[in-house]
Amino acid sequence: MNWKNILFSIFLIAITGSLLTGCLTAQKSSKNALRYSAGAEPQTLDPRKSTGLPEANIEAQIFEGLTTIGPNGQPLPAVAEYWTISADGLHYKFFLRKNARWSNGDPVIAKDFEYAWKSALNPKLASEYAYQLYYLKNGEAYNKGFTDETQVGVNALDAHTLEIDLEQPTAYFLSLLAFHTYYPVHLQTVQNNDLWATEPKTLVGNGPFKITNWIHNSKIEFSQNDFYWDIDKVKIKSLEFILTESSAAELAMFENKQIDVGENIPVSEYPRLLDAGVLKINPFLGTYFFCFNTTKPPLDNPKVRKALSLAINREELIQHVTKGGQKPALAWVPYGLADAAGTADFRLVGGSYLQDNDIATARRLLAEAGYPEGQGLPVIALLYNTNEMHKAIAEAVQEMWKKNLGISVNLTNQEWKVFLNSRHKGDYQIARHGWIGDYADPMTFIDMFMSDSGNNDAQYKNPEYDRLVKAAKSASDPRLRMQIMHAAEQLLFDDAVLAPVYFYTRPLLIRPSIKGVLHSVLGVIYFKEAYIEQ
Repeated sequence: MNWKNILFSIFLIAITGSLLTGCLTAQKSSKNALRYSAGAEPQTLDPRKSTGLPEANIEAQIFEGLTTIGPNGQPLPAVAEYWTISADGLHYKFFLRKNARWSNGDPVIAKDFEYAWKSALNPKLASEYAYQLYYLKNGEAYNKGFTDETQVGVNALDAHTLEIDLEQPTAYFLSLLAFHTYYPVHLQTVQNNDLWATEPKTLVGNGPFKITNWIHNSKIEFSQNDFYWDIDKVKIKSLEFILTESSAAELAMFENKQIDVGENIPVSEYPRLLDAGVLKINPFLGTYFFCFNTTKPPLDNPKVRKALSLAINREELIQHVTKGGQKPALAWVPYGLADAAGTADFRLVGGSYLQDNDIATARRLLAEAGYPEGQGLPVIALLYNTNEMHKAIAEAVQEMWKKNLGISVNLTNQEWKVFLNSRHKGDYQIARHGWIGDYADPMTFIDMFMSDSGNNDAQYKNPEYDRLVKAAKSASDPRLRMQIMHAAEQLLFDDAVLAPVYFYTRPLLIRPSIKGVLHSVLGVIYFKEAYIEQ
């Protein structure tokens, strides 16, 4: 954050103080408008290419897949009115709604889905989430250049019938279809304009809303998509997404009645906002962690990585920095996912792989790596994206590593798009990271660190890990599948690929008058059925 931003934040905090008293009762908004603080300027709104939650939250308003996620996290029919599944779980047939329309009035057809998925797998597109389509028959083979797109297991049989063949039975496939990589794109628009997803006039979607105005790095305005098949359930006439990464600015706007909903609130304000009834702490299927670039010295030494992870006091961070009811993360996969028995929790079955704040072991490992008391270890760079909370966490961890291990750490922050690019290219040593489940199964965390995963920013490559993940994906016995994933998670910690910090919660700042907002445990927020109570 440069000095201008720092001074602006101080100014906002100062003026916020004059707004605090008497502003926390329910406020009336304009009858047909709802305003949400959406975070950073999106990197892209092409659902085949996007990877971040800020992008997913915008795309969820303007696109819709074959299925959608319901209030309890279950997959529900969306563009697909119904479907059939073969007895062996390998063959699906989806029957699309004949009244599903794009925002330009064109019908949503099966070919739009086929084209979207095959083009996302096309190596030329370089989609980081292409691996999410490897469940399709020959999806991986096409993405890696071993076959052509005609062999990929998705085919439009006619305008309203889509046939899908999978590599192996996938219990969570219907939930996966609600994820943005499985959204359709308007074939004609995309084929004719490489920049279609950058401006409202060319951004054709099929969701409940459409983008009418986009002032980059400032705000995105939406109106109802009058052609949406379920328009009767869309109560809000217009939405406005404010693009800011400043928690101080977000709170000031909320208290000044300029936004109605936000998710980036100063931690120091949590108690007051909870008492006022405008802050809700929601469950969230995700893990906040520090990602190690396993190829960059001295982080190429697993003992150094493990020492750094063990020297973090997670309880202290949660109590004094994050203050959002999070749980210390002593493993990778968070709580809230079923194990083989169905009722048991994967995290409870797997247990912990770390001891929090284990300074003695951390010092021993660092000495074994050749750096007793941190001597001889060069200064390490820690990268985070511009955000007050990320900065506070980074500064606290920087101090812990200095105090506990004698290690000096330089902190660097970058704007969201630049940060994502740096992390993906491996242009860092340690980087802040957070991973939110894409679907309700442990595999959404486990397969992230496969050698060929587009989201494997750790640059981690272990053939044994790849073998375990592939074995879990092909296992038909649920108990065996979970056992293999537990073994893969253990290997991640044997190799010290990451330093988990906490399992997320999702604080949501929302006026009591705002109703019907669906806040998925997977992190995506849906305004389709939202309304303002007058």
